[in-house]
Amino acid sequence: MNDDFRAAARAAADLVADYFDALPDRPVWQPMDPAARSALLDLELPEQGTDFAALLKTVEERVMPHPMGNGNPRFFGWVNSAPQPAGVLAALAASAMNPSSAGGDHADVHLERAVVRWIAELVGFPHPAGGGLLTSGTSMATIVCLAAARNRAARAAGWDVRADGLAGMPPLVGYVTGEAHSCVRKAAELLGLGSRHLRVVPTDADGHLVVDGLRRAVAEDRAAGLLPFLVVASAGTVGTGAVDPFEPIADLAAAEGLWFHVDGAYGAFGVLDAEIRHRYAGMDRADSLALDPHKWLGVPVDCGCALVRDAEELRGTFSLVPSYLRDDAAGDLGWFSEYGTEQTRPFRSLKVWASIAHRGRAGVARDVAHCAGQARRLGEQVRADAELELLAPVETSIVAFRYRPAGVDEDTVQRINAQLPVAVQLRGKVFVTGAVYHGTEMLRACLLNAATTDADLRLLLDEVKSAGAELLAGARTSN
Repeated sequence: MNDDFRAAARAAADLVADYFDALPDRPVWQPMDPAARSALLDLELPEQGTDFAALLKTVEERVMPHPMGNGNPRFFGWVNSAPQPAGVLAALAASAMNPSSAGGDHADVHLERAVVRWIAELVGFPHPAGGGLLTSGTSMATIVCLAAARNRAARAAGWDVRADGLAGMPPLVGYVTGEAHSCVRKAAELLGLGSRHLRVVPTDADGHLVVDGLRRAVAEDRAAGLLPFLVVASAGTVGTGAVDPFEPIADLAAAEGLWFHVDGAYGAFGVLDAEIRHRYAGMDRADSLALDPHKWLGVPVDCGCALVRDAEELRGTFSLVPSYLRDDAAGDLGWFSEYGTEQTRPFRSLKVWASIAHRGRAGVARDVAHCAGQARRLGEQVRADAELELLAPVETSIVAFRYRPAGVDEDTVQRINAQLPVAVQLRGKVFVTGAVYHGTEMLRACLLNAATTDADLRLLLDEVKSAGAELLAGARTSN
């Protein structure tokens, strides 16, 4: 068994290394052939076992030829990074150990406390002992943080929400912008707050929260007998990468007794780029910060992180220790399972540690600055191109733009840009996705791969214009 595993593990390492080596020269993404898709969908449950060599052959032939594409330096879609090779290696060791990171005295528990502190140090967020934990992603981290916010607000109103729930309590109201990630609304719905009580406040022309609008909304809700309790700001919106003005939001939150939460899923690590660091002033004043090491840090999925200023508030929201989980040697901090919803938790910290330690703080900052710098260059190229239009300032590493050749009416431009992302993807040379911003169909290029070159940027724009011209010619022919 051990000899078979050792041989298979070496073969798997070669398979993964060959995959990495081939990425730059293969199509970024292509639709799966129907037969290849069916081969996976229709797999039959085997009656007898399969040896390691046959398993690897299936992985090599049926799985790895059909990636999402995010490992390629010409992948600009959504917010999906390439995995750090050091993190890939560490994930194997973590899987071999296979502990539950709920608590106890073993390596993963202590390493998680260390890497959560590292993450806080990287983004400049205050870190009390126990003030955070790793999660599956920012969606779960947001639930964790907003649950603590809800419990604090309920307690201030004389309500024990853990014992009594929210029934009969005046509605708690949170405040977001229209650019907030959908995970915030999902968290509000799941926590019983209701999306109706998640007020959308105004933004300026570039997508930043308008503090005077927030102030008015809070005053109106208080006058109506509601209980304002939360404001969510963004450290880089998914649509355009806009960073909200943290200092004035923090001032208003302090004056109004609101829990100040920052969604830093994608953009919080942008604070490591000296060129844009000023945009993050005041992020350290938040009550909580949710972010994703599996985005800009390149930690293999899944890995999010919840950071909180008040560790006891978090523990008071979730702690439940039945006798069968009592650990008298746990120390003052207790178990991680007292700070979130998961009891059995995977060994996420080893891949975080490896992904950061392999590069060091300086290397991580260099990668972040490279991506943000490339985004600024891409924005300049869009601005200089008569066939393209930049739709928002480049604040982090997302570039929002559209194809807009001269003399084409707006309705046609909208239709073409709605179709353009898929048209570009199908060509296989680059991958870009779309969104709608202020009612405008657009392309959004997210740069998270430090291997992306100036030539990759030029190819992106060439492909967008070429595919756009084909769509425009088809539109004119059909008319």
